[in-house]
Amino acid sequence: MNPLHELPTADLTSSLLQAEIRSRGYILVRNLLPRDAVQSVLADVTGVLSNAGWLLPDRPQTERFANADAACGDPDPAFKRTYQQVFNLESFHALPHHPRLKEVMGALVGDQVLVHPKPIGRLIFPNCERLVVHPHQDYEFMGGDPEFFTAWIALHDCPVNVGPLRIVEGSHLRGVQQHQREDLHVPEIPIDSIHEEEWGGGDINAGDVLIFHSLTIHAASPNLSRQMRLSIDCRFQDANRVLNPANLVFGGDSGKSWEKTYAGWSFDDLKFYWKRLPLQLKPSKEEIATLAASAENEAARTRYARMAAQLDW
Repeated sequence: MNPLHELPTADLTSSLLQAEIRSRGYILVRNLLPRDAVQSVLADVTGVLSNAGWLLPDRPQTERFANADAACGDPDPAFKRTYQQVFNLESFHALPHHPRLKEVMGALVGDQVLVHPKPIGRLIFPNCERLVVHPHQDYEFMGGDPEFFTAWIALHDCPVNVGPLRIVEGSHLRGVQQHQREDLHVPEIPIDSIHEEEWGGGDINAGDVLIFHSLTIHAASPNLSRQMRLSIDCRFQDANRVLNPANLVFGGDSGKSWEKTYAGWSFDDLKFYWKRLPLQLKPSKEEIATLAASAENEAARTRYARMAAQLDW
């Protein structure tokens, strides 16, 4: 692989950041977040994983040595149960709002920064090919306005053998790519459509942030270590741009809700913060209410009704 293009935080300016994203589709910013802020989230996450039996009990939990017998991933029920506990952590949601990160993302998207409220935790067991995240564009899953950006944050030092992200430089300039869906749990771009020499990658450490455009093709490297690879994907956009309301609510019939997520939190600052922003939803609340009554099948009507209930503010 080619080395990732990187910049130290001290050299980062708004014009340089925007130029790098326009031309390359990504930038790796070294030491953007304080290590202690990242390690605090790591301690909370590994506490959950340890209680779930995912880590070896004879090693310090923050070393993340995996219990191979517990290996699982989405959509396994055991994974979903533990993932929900991680998702409910207040520190997990607070990290994307760290002032240093919001300042940099504001330099990219503008003054009215929307932090998407559903960050994604990647809890990756080692040596499990079926759990590797394959090539894709985030826009495929998020919708809305494609002018949004992902910040990928490793919760620990992540050398190549532990499975950090890799990037296809300039791939955002190719536009929306076709994702293969047949017989797949998660749509992906066929790996053989990307030349091996196009990939860029390398070590990414705690405190570093990999920022990339929603159309930039990326994938995880395989985790060949004995440790869990733990990271957070968080998304940012100008709050004045169109947003897919699915990014604010919980789909399906899982029973998830923001009220359940917030139940154990100590502070109120980040609860429903997006309701205070001038969001442009597409489809709008009115369109979703109409679809809840008129969609072509019962499953779709139920899904839209569930969305409408969560968007009632």
